[in-house]
Amino acid sequence: MVLASSRPPSPTNSPADRQGTLQAWLTGLSQRIIDGDRLTREEALQLAAIEGEENILLLCEAANNIREACCGNVVDLCSIINVKSGNCSENCGFCSQSSHHPDPDSPIYGLKTEAEILEQARAAAAAGAKRFCLVSQGRGPKYHSPKDREFEQILATVRQIIQETNIKPCCALGEVTPEQAQQLREAGVTRYNHNLEASANYYDKVVTTHTWQDRVDTVKNLKAAGIQACTGGILGMGESWEDRIDLALALRELEVESVPLNLLNPRPGTPLGEQQKLNPYDALKAIAIFRFILPQQIIRYAGGREAVMGELQDLGLKAGINAMLVGHYLTTLGQPPEQDQKLLASLGLEGGEAPIPGEYQS
Repeated sequence: MVLASSRPPSPTNSPADRQGTLQAWLTGLSQRIIDGDRLTREEALQLAAIEGEENILLLCEAANNIREACCGNVVDLCSIINVKSGNCSENCGFCSQSSHHPDPDSPIYGLKTEAEILEQARAAAAAGAKRFCLVSQGRGPKYHSPKDREFEQILATVRQIIQETNIKPCCALGEVTPEQAQQLREAGVTRYNHNLEASANYYDKVVTTHTWQDRVDTVKNLKAAGIQACTGGILGMGESWEDRIDLALALRELEVESVPLNLLNPRPGTPLGEQQKLNPYDALKAIAIFRFILPQQIIRYAGGREAVMGELQDLGLKAGINAMLVGHYLTTLGQPPEQDQKLLASLGLEGGEAPIPGEYQS
């Protein structure tokens, strides 16, 4: 087999010839990834240099080939619930729940009851979701007392969800110790969301009340306990292409299973409230590059897809995405799950539970 050149073409002939040469290079590069090679940082930066809508769509086509070959056509569907909202101690610049810059329209309430959470778990299952994530504000149980009542209540609720529904409970509670990660695993949590949000280099431009390494340590604690890591970030916070690529490479190094890609939907009153929304074609390019770097991972459309992508949402599912959050988000509304199901059907895709790395057999 002849491997693709490590450098993209730079022909001087007609636009049609240039596009054809780019397509040939991308085809060879994507086949290398399908065959088990790893994209280098230099190659990822070369992909980031691709400009123009038509050329970006060629990149998406190549990424979609990787997705299909390495993951299949099942799109992972999950839903989330904000079990505790507002008055958060952390100063994440994108979040309206922070006590440092609260949104007056953002809800504030304590931990929901087991009955309330179970009701929404059943509704999520009825909407086609296979997983249901319990999300709480705050830095995490790691900084609470060893017998924290809220953590114990969440563990009990997880057990009830498993007993009374056919949906798999996940959690996103912030930082946890190795012991707490083990408790979550024993309760039945098999996947935990804890995003890195940004690259190590860019992180302190967005958050200063905790560090990027704090996030990494929790991911390692979870994986050591046998819990799958649902770990991604947010695109469109002012980061560079180098930062986006470095985030993807860090996720590859951590061997996370699921990668939610949020597209910043700026919240009024937050430090990033005036940030211009990401161009949808830049979002597509980023999604495609993540798929090249993470060929077998579950890559998930998360918060902001409706606001940023608009009528181009379907293109993300042709650029490497193989998972979606369905229903509403933490403080913003999503589109009806029925609309998502129609979208998948129109593309010949099937909602369900996507394989984690190493599981898919073509």
